[in-house]
Amino acid sequence: MSDCIFCKIVRGEIPSKKVYEDEDIFAFHDINPIAPVHFMIVPKVHVASLYDAGPDHQAVLGKILAKAGELARGQGLADGFRTIINTGRIGHQEVYHLHVHILGGPEPLGSMLKRK
Repeated sequence: MSDCIFCKIVRGEIPSKKVYEDEDIFAFHDINPIAPVHFMIVPKVHVASLYDAGPDHQAVLGKILAKAGELARGQGLADGFRTIINTGRIGHQEVYHLHVHILGGPEPLGSMLKRK
């Protein structure tokens, strides 16, 4: 999609602090981080959300998850990290281009969601 902010980042039309790039995926630091280390990995092909992913996206989604550990270690997350994929309105997805958040730092991040 030509007006998708993440597509523009992938194309180099919007600057980013790149972590990694290959022919299928692009990883870059979040501009509004919520942890000491916070970057995202996106497929270069536009997929609106995990809800919209299908069998044709299996290889790139697998590549994202397989690359996450290496990229996290490269950012200093030797003791673990959190992986988040927000999907749709209920999942608080803000940008409708599938993306995987990688978060971590020297201290534990706390619980994922508050229990009721």
